[in-house]
Amino acid sequence: MKKITNLEDALKRISELEEENSKLKEELEYYHNKKTSGRQKHNDKWQALYNEFVICYESGMTLLEIAQKNDVSERTIYRYKAYYDKNKA
Repeated sequence: MKKITNLEDALKRISELEEENSKLKEELEYYHNKKTSGRQKHNDKWQALYNEFVICYESGMTLLEIAQKNDVSERTIYRYKAYYDKNKA
């Protein structure tokens, strides 16, 4: 980057930086609006299924029975169980 020595060069550089800033703002807006992927932890759906898990688990159902009843994977039930154990400790 060359050193700016006069007003004309400074104004030209300011214009370039404003244009670059505008492009970066557009890119930032894209990422702000982009939907995240993957498991959304503790959203409403997760919380509802977890609460159902707690009711079933505390009533004495096995983990496999809970998975079949709620139509979720065994891994999800084990994830709920780990969260349950962590909060009960």
